[in-house]
Amino acid sequence: MFDKFEEFMNKYFTPLANKMDRNIYLSAIKKAMVAMTPILIIGSFALIPDALPNMIGKNNPVSEWITANSSIISIPYTVGMGMMALYVAAIISYHLAISHKLDVPGCVTMGVMGYLILAVDMTKDGGIDATYLGTKGLFVSMFGAIAAVELFRWCKKKNFTIKMPDSVPDFVSKSFEMIPISIIVIGFFLIIRVVCVNLLHTMPPMIFTYILAPLVGSMDNPFAYTFLKILQCLLFFFGIHPAVLSPVTSPISTQFLAENMASFKAGQTLTHFFTPGMDSAFGNFTGTGVTFGLVFWFMFSRASAQKKIGRIALIPALFGINEPILFGAPVVLNPLFFIPFVIIGPIVSSFGAWAMHFGWLKMSIFTPPYVGVFLEGYLATFDWRSILVNGMQLIVSIIIWYPFAKLAERRELEAESKKKKAISEDDEALIDDLDLDF
Repeated sequence: MFDKFEEFMNKYFTPLANKMDRNIYLSAIKKAMVAMTPILIIGSFALIPDALPNMIGKNNPVSEWITANSSIISIPYTVGMGMMALYVAAIISYHLAISHKLDVPGCVTMGVMGYLILAVDMTKDGGIDATYLGTKGLFVSMFGAIAAVELFRWCKKKNFTIKMPDSVPDFVSKSFEMIPISIIVIGFFLIIRVVCVNLLHTMPPMIFTYILAPLVGSMDNPFAYTFLKILQCLLFFFGIHPAVLSPVTSPISTQFLAENMASFKAGQTLTHFFTPGMDSAFGNFTGTGVTFGLVFWFMFSRASAQKKIGRIALIPALFGINEPILFGAPVVLNPLFFIPFVIIGPIVSSFGAWAMHFGWLKMSIFTPPYVGVFLEGYLATFDWRSILVNGMQLIVSIIIWYPFAKLAERRELEAESKKKKAISEDDEALIDDLDLDF
């Protein structure tokens, strides 16, 4: 039965996942979201001081200094998280320009400008409304960047440019080449904006909000989150890194983090559990599928090869990296480990989501760097109960992996025994006595 399932996956699902991973547009989005990691961490750090007065009291020099300088302390958050969509548009445009071998400065300029035409609105006093410069504008920034670069490429292909003599310096020539392209790109986005505002009576980013609302909203459902973890483990089981899903999941989790941070700053209740910090600290606790139990039992295995793999995989697992055990055991493409990894592991991965959903654990406002198990969960939530949740994940993982690890150990010992019996002691002694030096 497993052979048929593996054949089905290799025939239909694996090629699709590989195609997604090689897609230049999804790749550009993934790279852009990875590049946002420092901004997420720094922006999260900038909000920590706001929490201190509630922890140590407001009537002391430290709290009073924080309150007086709150506007300065929050600047990294404002210009980081608050303008993330702008950076994403620029980075996506950059990577697409590299992939298509186009003029990078020109593509980045058009990508950012196209996004801003769709997203920026003016306030009554003549200022700029920054609502969609942050994470709320992520999806429209992706669209703007991709559409602008594709228009740029189409214009170059159709030679809608101004060619200057070879004697003209290159930087001047490229500036003139951009004039027709700029007119076409800007005109395209202006038409979209006019249609949305005058006919649909809404800003373009809201169109994406309406279209993607079911997808975005579903990720705050623990059932949907558990299904996501199953899908990630299924991909990894067949050797495909679950990062292929990040172009879809990362913008949503990042947007939820920003909304949580804004709610925290305003003193309101946090509403989203699906954030990067939560997903890393609980969803990927000791690695995708919570495989620490297998590492634990391999460390005490009677099979020498498994014992070595377990000891090698221990330290990486404590920092959320489980590729050593996935490919060393192996878990990947091993029918013996399908149930604990693909079926049970995702349920254990979702413990944090369920705890936050029912209010047993605070929701995350912080995306900590990789600081190791237990500490990462606490920093993501600033809730001591995160240690209990991680502890439950650790214990349950050790329990559920026990019978499968023991069965693997028995098979490995049988294989080792056959290897030893392949050559008798007399034959081995005879081989040792032979002079086989050349």
